[in-house]
Amino acid sequence: EESNQEKTFFEYCPESQMHKPKRPYPAWDNNWDGKEGDKIKNGVTKHYILIRHGQYDETFQEDEKRNLTDLGKRQAHLTGLRLAEMIRGIDEFKSMPVATIRVSDMTRAKETAGIIATHLPDYVEATDPDPLLNEGIPAQIIPSRPELHIEQDLAKNGKRIEQAFERYFHRSTDQVSTKEHPNRHDKHEVEIIVCHGNVIRFFFCRALQLPPEAWLRLSTYNCSLTYLMVKPSGTVSCRMMGDIGHLGYGNSTFSMNRGFVP
Repeated sequence: EESNQEKTFFEYCPESQMHKPKRPYPAWDNNWDGKEGDKIKNGVTKHYILIRHGQYDETFQEDEKRNLTDLGKRQAHLTGLRLAEMIRGIDEFKSMPVATIRVSDMTRAKETAGIIATHLPDYVEATDPDPLLNEGIPAQIIPSRPELHIEQDLAKNGKRIEQAFERYFHRSTDQVSTKEHPNRHDKHEVEIIVCHGNVIRFFFCRALQLPPEAWLRLSTYNCSLTYLMVKPSGTVSCRMMGDIGHLGYGNSTFSMNRGFVP
C-alpha cells in the first residue's frame, strides 16, 4: 500500500523544505541572478558590507521595546568609525566608494544604522527601512535542531528572506557606475546593509551557492562585518565573514553572551 507521507531528506526534514539549486552542488550556476545574458566585460563590481545590529535588550517581546543596550550603542559607534576609515582611505589604501546604506525595519537594526550613519559622509544615501530584511528563520537547519521549533517561523519568513536576497544580490550590468557622489568610482559600487544574524548567514550561503541549510553552522557577532563581492561576470567571493576586529574583545557579544566562552 502506497504511503501518503511526504518524503523526507535523510532524517532531517521534508524534502519540500529543502532549497533546490538549479545545478547540483558544487556546480556553479552562472545564471544565478537571471542576468547571465546581459553580462558585460570590464563592467562594475558590486561590494556588499553586511552588518549585524548591535546588542539589544532581549527582555521584551515587542520590537519597539527591544532597544540597543549601552554596549550595543558603543558597538555601533565603533562600527561607524571602521566604515568611515574605509570610506576615507589611508595613504595607499584606497577609499571605498560607499553610496548607500540599507536597513531592516526592526528597531535594533534601525538604531544601529542611525548611529553608524552619523560617521558617514552626507552623500551616502540612507534608504527607507525594508521589512524584507527583517529577522526570521530563513531555511531549514542541518544538522537538525528540533529544540528550536522553527517550523512556524520558517513557514512565515523563509520565502520573504529569499525575496530579500533576490532583490539586493545580483551583478551589475553597467559599463561604468551610475552612482553620483564625490567618492564615485567608475568600476566599483559599495552598499552597506544593516540587518540580522540569520539573514546575513543565509545571504552568505546563497550568494556563494552553498547549501542554505548550513546557515546555523556560521556565527555572526553583534556589529560584525560580512563582506561579499559580485563581479560583472557573476562570480561571487567573500572577503570577510563575521569580522569583529574593530570592536576589541571587551566589546564582543553574541546576543547577551559576552566574549567567546558562554
